[in-house]
Amino acid sequence: MSAVDQLFEKLRSEHQKALMPFVTAGDPDVEFTQAVLKEIVGRGAHLCEVGIPYSDPIADGPVIQASYTRALKHKIKLDPILEMLGRATTEINAPVVTMVSYAIVYRHGLEAYCDDVRAAGVDGLIVPDLPVEESPQLARICADRQLSLIQLVTPTTPRERALKICETSSGFVYYVSVTGITGERTELPPDIVENVGWLRQQTSLPICIGFGINKPEHVKLLAPVADGLIVGSAIVRRIAEAAKRPRDTVLREVGDYVTDLLAAF
Repeated sequence: MSAVDQLFEKLRSEHQKALMPFVTAGDPDVEFTQAVLKEIVGRGAHLCEVGIPYSDPIADGPVIQASYTRALKHKIKLDPILEMLGRATTEINAPVVTMVSYAIVYRHGLEAYCDDVRAAGVDGLIVPDLPVEESPQLARICADRQLSLIQLVTPTTPRERALKICETSSGFVYYVSVTGITGERTELPPDIVENVGWLRQQTSLPICIGFGINKPEHVKLLAPVADGLIVGSAIVRRIAEAAKRPRDTVLREVGDYVTDLLAAF
């Protein structure tokens, strides 16, 4: 079992749900990313998603796109990100997964990427542009290293295809709440509860919902039907303030926001 598997097994036995914040590695620098990870886990976040900056956005909205652009302008590379994660994962008691383009994994080498992130204490991969038809090889490599390979199901995914995605996923299934890109939204689709309910009947894997979640009201709506909730743009937008405001203040505000979300579970 991966650390992600163990976490959700524990949470299910305790009738709890997971909060999974997303942060962009290297925005504004890896030192602050490490500090944010420590802060949000210290506030009670159950696991963390770390985005590896990439020049061609996949499903990222303007907030996360901008964070990737800022990090890339600072010449961020994979090696210093992994070095930072190696330090961060010794400080926090929560699984970490990377959100990474398959182009980066492929260029680095599938086995090499998995070996290197595992050595850095990472517990799983989310590879949003990896088609399910091409996922078995990476799934095997991840399984050999006790890494979760988390794949995405969207509102427009045909149900037969969704079943295949569940079969090759591990750790949890990432359910995309909306059609389109990431970003904060005032309202979520009315059929999301029904869609997640159907998916839950098809797989024993935990289901975490992401995209658009940014308010305690969203947490209250979705926590009863999900095993975990993923919050990205709202956190990344707050972190962006670190470029022009005192970092301690920004860090505290990010932590307070996580506390508010957790209180809504």
